[in-house]
Amino acid sequence: MDPDPDRFDSRRSTLHAPRGAVATSQPLAARAGLAVLEDGGNAFDAAVATAAALNVVEPTSTGLGGDVFALYHTADGEVGAMRACGGAPADATRESVRRALADDPDVDGDTPGEVEMPMLGPHTVTVPGTARGWEATARKLGTRPLGELLQPAIRYASEGYPVSEVISGHWSAAEGLFEDRNAREAYLIDGERAPGPGERVRLPRLAASMRAIADEGADVVYEGEIAEQIAAEVQSAGGFLRVEDLAAFEPEFPDPVSTTYHGTEVYELPPNNQGLIALEALNVAEALGAGDYEPDDPEGLHRYAEATKLAFHDGHRYITDPSYEDVPDLASKAYAEERAATVGDRALQDVSFGVPDTSAEDSAGGGPADPREPDPPEDADTVLLCVGDAEGNVVSYINSRFAGFGSGLVAGDTGIALQNRGASFSLDDDHPNRLAPGKRPFHTLVPAVARFGADDWAAFGVMGGYMQPQGHLQVIANVVDHGMPLQRALDRPRWRYREDGSLAVEERFDVDDRLATKLARKGHDVRVLPPSLFGGAQIVRNDGGTLSAATEPRKGGVAIGY
Repeated sequence: MDPDPDRFDSRRSTLHAPRGAVATSQPLAARAGLAVLEDGGNAFDAAVATAAALNVVEPTSTGLGGDVFALYHTADGEVGAMRACGGAPADATRESVRRALADDPDVDGDTPGEVEMPMLGPHTVTVPGTARGWEATARKLGTRPLGELLQPAIRYASEGYPVSEVISGHWSAAEGLFEDRNAREAYLIDGERAPGPGERVRLPRLAASMRAIADEGADVVYEGEIAEQIAAEVQSAGGFLRVEDLAAFEPEFPDPVSTTYHGTEVYELPPNNQGLIALEALNVAEALGAGDYEPDDPEGLHRYAEATKLAFHDGHRYITDPSYEDVPDLASKAYAEERAATVGDRALQDVSFGVPDTSAEDSAGGGPADPREPDPPEDADTVLLCVGDAEGNVVSYINSRFAGFGSGLVAGDTGIALQNRGASFSLDDDHPNRLAPGKRPFHTLVPAVARFGADDWAAFGVMGGYMQPQGHLQVIANVVDHGMPLQRALDRPRWRYREDGSLAVEERFDVDDRLATKLARKGHDVRVLPPSLFGGAQIVRNDGGTLSAATEPRKGGVAIGY
């Protein structure tokens, strides 16, 4: 029997638990994290164990060849962030990449001036942050050594596990993506096909790499044998990544950025991540009074969608690595008021970016669309997990290669598929997100934390490319504006603003009230898309010591506790 990922026949309730809770997109990974909590580990220990297990049981969306981020609230009151994403290779200048692409017969463009950043291949590989990110999380915030936390993942990879339905469907993309024999042998059955639902798979090469990390520490990925294989793989395909690029990488713990939305404080990752988009959208939606309407009122939905539209155009113009470019304060309430003033009863068309904190003209958004926006795949997928413990720690932890299995390259016999995060760079010399050696690209991954009250904190997120910040807006609005329980807030049909200017909705969105028709009358280009394109949310909340959690119905995961 073939599973139907578009059906919603089952129901869930919000999980409540006294001592620990884990929510993520794959049950075996959630169980690995819960076992750590039951054994006395804290939320950060459980997050690392869950993330490592997801690398094995959901390899279609995450891996050691990608990046990892965290947003958290600790038991002693700290709100913090962890960012582990590397930059472009030292030799990857715009000129060198343009020349290499122009010489590649598989890339459009015959001269260096005609090429654009590709979506796949060696030039999209940036330094992966995952291994050192896990290690930094365990050392700074956890209570258990990294080697211990990797054991469930190693066991699943070496002994095997049955593949879940949703993940099996995503795995089929690898059949066309992977061309090299080592890549196909690492992830395809007999090097030929993706596993079916319930089919048992083993990933022995990935198990060996994780054992090496457990025994030698994360340095083996950045300075040791695994690093050599990563660099050799990229160079053999024509890229510029060297072991020296890997060795120079270190995770960081930046200060989160935040805003308030109807009394709830929402924390996000600062640039180079897209957290400012979520904060601007919340601010503009608040200024427009979007939450004053009932959940199914087209007037409110119009205002939420327009707030998101404006925030995306600003974010995609300005957000980049702040070490290379200044990023304006898109989370400013005053700027949100300016942007909100451009919204009327009709959907904005040909939206341009605004100009925060300047007197420049055309900040209202009526001019031509910026032609220099990067064009990464807006539907890229990832994994997200949220954990809460009895001490009061809550953490949102997100891990990804960007687009599924990433660049199409797997490093030697390591089983490590390398990310294509560099596809977000621009080769335009005038764009803020232009490629430069060591620079980190615009990054979609945004875990989040919300403070609903003095002793009421939640870790949450919505995975899935450009769906992430607009998913944050919808989850927060469902809880804060409409008083929904956590699981209902995640179950509710979603909408999303698309790069082509359309407003996508799920089929369930428009069952009775003809909302799509009413939004179309306001000038929105409404389209129905499959549920898989509306993200994957997770949330864990600690309200006065009582834990609650919910998981995404569009995925195959679970929220569990004890």
